[in-house]
Amino acid sequence: MSKDRELDPERGDVPGWVLVTLMTAGLVVALWAVAGPLLEDAFRQAISSVTGQG
Repeated sequence: MSKDRELDPERGDVPGWVLVTLMTAGLVVALWAVAGPLLEDAFRQAISSVTGQG
């Protein structure tokens, strides 16, 4: 099996990619938790200013 890795330099590191994917998903969730309420408030203000409510 280790000989296959030496012969195929394009072979990826699957556990590394899984870790990168999970960390990226974690960052997205964390940013969404912080920015979500702010974006929702900005959206509500924009809609109310267009519709004339508030």
